[in-house]
Amino acid sequence: RSRMLQITEALRGGRGSEVGLIDARAVVNLGIGGSDLGPRLVCEALGDDRLPVHFVANVDGHAFARLAPRLPRETLFVVTSKSFSTRETLLNADSARQWLKGQGVADAELSRHFVVCTARPDRAERFGAAAMLPFAEGVGGRYSLWSTVGFAIAVALGATGFQDLLAGAEAMDQHFLQAPAARNLPVLLGLVHALDRALWHCPTRAVVPYDERLALLPAFLQQLEMESNGKGVDRRQQPLGIGVAPVVWGGVGTDGQHAYFQSLHQGVDVVPVDFLAPIRPDHALREHHNVLLANLLAQSAALCQGQELPPEDPLRAARACPGGRPSTVLLLDQLDAHSLGALLALYEHKVFVQSVVAGINPFDQWGVELGKAIASQIEPALAGEGEQRFDPTTESLLRRIRRVRADSAIQ
Repeated sequence: RSRMLQITEALRGGRGSEVGLIDARAVVNLGIGGSDLGPRLVCEALGDDRLPVHFVANVDGHAFARLAPRLPRETLFVVTSKSFSTRETLLNADSARQWLKGQGVADAELSRHFVVCTARPDRAERFGAAAMLPFAEGVGGRYSLWSTVGFAIAVALGATGFQDLLAGAEAMDQHFLQAPAARNLPVLLGLVHALDRALWHCPTRAVVPYDERLALLPAFLQQLEMESNGKGVDRRQQPLGIGVAPVVWGGVGTDGQHAYFQSLHQGVDVVPVDFLAPIRPDHALREHHNVLLANLLAQSAALCQGQELPPEDPLRAARACPGGRPSTVLLLDQLDAHSLGALLALYEHKVFVQSVVAGINPFDQWGVELGKAIASQIEPALAGEGEQRFDPTTESLLRRIRRVRADSAIQ
């Protein structure tokens, strides 16, 4: 960590050459899943833009192609991959290398444009990055933003901001370890969410931060919860009788009130909601924040209380809100690195609490491997190589792709 902070402080000061890198004018994090969502969330929430930080996660070439024209030649790429075998990340890294060459960067200078963060430095050695920042093999991707995977965070927040983030997380760690169950936030939140799923059979949960800076929080929690606890068997390989992880989704308030809140209040499915907001904003528009908080409190109250209408109202059934719909309100004094670190750690620990209740392992994700394996078999077929056959649906789709590509080539 000290080496990482030494490098990021040099970069923020325009002195990348002092640590063997370029004097970067922009930084791009190349990573996906846990190597993207956590760092991207923190950077977008609290980054100071002293040195612009961008993210490319998707293997979809549009992601890199749209960003590239806005990048200066003096761009540093951070290749973040625990295994250093992630197909999407390595392909994006290769595209970054080719882009740099197209900008006139000599082969001998390419390494100074790259930093690698990985748990497998043995695999990454041949890549040729000027700086290698390893982290422990036991650190799971979705729990890794506190490690060197947080390189982009340290660039965006500075060393002090990154350390404040860790301090907030550590404070929540200690609270989880020491507080009695009746006042233990991760325990209470985990049990509430477990009851929502197991007792009330709620299939989804909405996460609605009333703070534009936390727009990516639902996506971060989606991975954290569904990849950790989206399992069908327990630790003894026995089938689970009930689901553990709901489908996690959401968006910022008040935007969501004009989109999906209709369904939250009157839909057939009961959807628990986590509302979040800072009490003190970091802007001077006081009326804006009063309206924002008033709406948050009103939505929580409306979900709980509902609304009955008099019998003579001709639209009584259509306008009535049943109420009795669960929600949780989490208020931060202010959104800063310390409070955000505590918030993210709170959710990490509550996910663990739910896994203990259900008796499952929240630290594996075997379900993602099958699709990867099949994709590696389909790639040659798309390139017109190999003779492997697939199921009828996949074969039909492959024929469609080949036909459109052939027509495009003729045109």
